[in-house]
Amino acid sequence: MEIMNEPKKLFRSRTNRMLAGVCGGLAEYFNIDPTLMRVITIVLAFTPFVPVIIIYLLLWLLIPERV
Repeated sequence: MEIMNEPKKLFRSRTNRMLAGVCGGLAEYFNIDPTLMRVITIVLAFTPFVPVIIIYLLLWLLIPERV
């Protein structure tokens, strides 16, 4: 008998948040350290070809908060 795993769901974190919980939620989803996710976000924010601030704001609006 095979047990079906539920698919992963992406939520904004309620416990591991600095601003909106986007980085915390992404870190939980990808199973990495939230601090590393925040550092990656900050580094990408300073690259000229990646609109990280716009992407972050869109994710803030689109990703539901964990209930």
